[in-house]
Amino acid sequence: MDKQPRHSEELAAQPASRPDAASAVPEQAEPTLEYVHPPYITLAHTFNAPAEWKLEPRAFKQYQFQYVVDGAAEYIIEGQRYITRRGDLICHAPNELHSVSTIPGERYVCLSLLFHFGNIDYPLDTFIGSGHLIGNFDGHPVEQKLSQLVANYHQSGLHHRVLCQGLLLQIFYELAKRREELNPQTGIQRKNASNLVLIKNYLLNHYAEPVKHTDLEEVSGMSRNYIITKFKETFGMTPFEYLAWIRVERAKELAVQTNLTVTEIAERVGYADVHTFGRMFKQKTGMSLSQFSASIVT
Repeated sequence: MDKQPRHSEELAAQPASRPDAASAVPEQAEPTLEYVHPPYITLAHTFNAPAEWKLEPRAFKQYQFQYVVDGAAEYIIEGQRYITRRGDLICHAPNELHSVSTIPGERYVCLSLLFHFGNIDYPLDTFIGSGHLIGNFDGHPVEQKLSQLVANYHQSGLHHRVLCQGLLLQIFYELAKRREELNPQTGIQRKNASNLVLIKNYLLNHYAEPVKHTDLEEVSGMSRNYIITKFKETFGMTPFEYLAWIRVERAKELAVQTNLTVTEIAERVGYADVHTFGRMFKQKTGMSLSQFSASIVT
C-alpha cells in the first residue's frame, strides 16, 4: 500500500471535481498583508520524499514549479508521463490534474513553489512556453534563484516577500532567455537583432536631425521594407513610430527640466516647424505640450 504523508502542498489542492478553467483564480487571489502586488507566492519549501511516496491525482488552484534537487520521480500531468531527474524543472498550471511518485531505488528531493497572479491574466506562457517539462537547469542561475527564494520565503517581513517576488520574476526572465537561446532560428535572429540594434541606436543618437529611410538602410545594410517589418516584429512599432516616441519623451523631459519655449523644444527634438511638432505631440499623447506641462508642474 502506498504511503501518502500529508504535507503543506495539500492545502492548495482542489476537491475531486475539477472546475472550469475560468475559475482558475484561487481563493487566495486577494492581496494579503504579506503582499502588496503580484506575483503572490503561497508556498515555497524543500521536500524530501519518503521511500515509496506517492501523491494521488489532484489539481491545484495555482501554478506549481517543482525542481528536482536530487534523485528522480515520475510525474503524470493531464495524462502525459514525465520522468524528472536532478536539475529538471516541471510546471503545471491551475486546474491541471497531476500525480507524482518516487521511483523504486531512487531518492527524491525537490524544491516546490506555489504561486498565482490574483485576478491578473498574466502571460506566463510567454516566458516558460506551453509544455510541462521546462528543461534541465542543473548549475544554471534558475537553480540558484529557486534556492534563494525558498530560503528567503521562510523569513518574516515584507522585505523578504518583495525579495522572493523579485527572484520569481528573475526566474521568469532566465527561463525566457533559455528558450531564446535554444530557438533553432537564434542564429538568424541574432544577425537581424544586431542590425536592428544599430538602427535603434542610430535613432536614439540622431532624433534631433531629419532622419530618412535611406539613412537606416545605410546603417543596417537591409532594405526599407525588411527594416520596417523586422523592426516592428522586434520592438512593436516601426522605426519612425519609434523615432516619434523618442521625440515625444525627450520633449516631455525638456518641458519639465528646462524653461525652453515650445518652439525651442520643437527644434531640439528635430522639428523646424513648431506646428508640425504640436500636431505630432497631441496625436501621440492626446494633449498639447503646454497642457502636459501644466499637468506636471505646479
